[in-house]
Amino acid sequence: MRKSFALHTEPHVAEVGETELLFEPEVFGDEFMDAYADLRDAQKEKGIDLENLAELDPSVIRHAMRALRQFLARQMLPESAELITRLDVVKDGKTLKSFQNLEEAEEYAAQRPGARVVDGLRLPTRVLVELLEWVVELFGGGGSRPTMSSSASATASRKAGTRGTAVSPSKASTRARGR
Repeated sequence: MRKSFALHTEPHVAEVGETELLFEPEVFGDEFMDAYADLRDAQKEKGIDLENLAELDPSVIRHAMRALRQFLARQMLPESAELITRLDVVKDGKTLKSFQNLEEAEEYAAQRPGARVVDGLRLPTRVLVELLEWVVELFGGGGSRPTMSSSASATASRKAGTRGTAVSPSKASTRARGR
């Protein structure tokens, strides 16, 4: 008996607005699990519960999102990885300098009154979480995340599309006609 297995050779593409993020065609299981374990550990270290972000200090959330971006970057081709992890120090709407390291960016900004650190590729949190779920589906072996505590799991995305407005069959069949 013989079985053939195809390997992906073309990058996976995530279209985010006008930006295309290119992901590795294939990721080895141990590398993926190591990256996922690092993400989980970063969340645990900061006591992050993605189900309850409202009570967290904004700097803790920023570190959580940074860890998520770094996880995604480890699955990307180099140019996309650099883009998603780039941090810009801005002042008066002007980029002063770009960094890949959050602590270095924060230190640089602290030395320049009025400057702040922003992500080079600004994305809503929900998009980052959806990217996480998509990457886990692509490289994690299916639709479920690797095993980890539920408090460290990201919230599920809403289903695509809109809710239907059709009348349910049970309601339609009980209507009195001709009254």
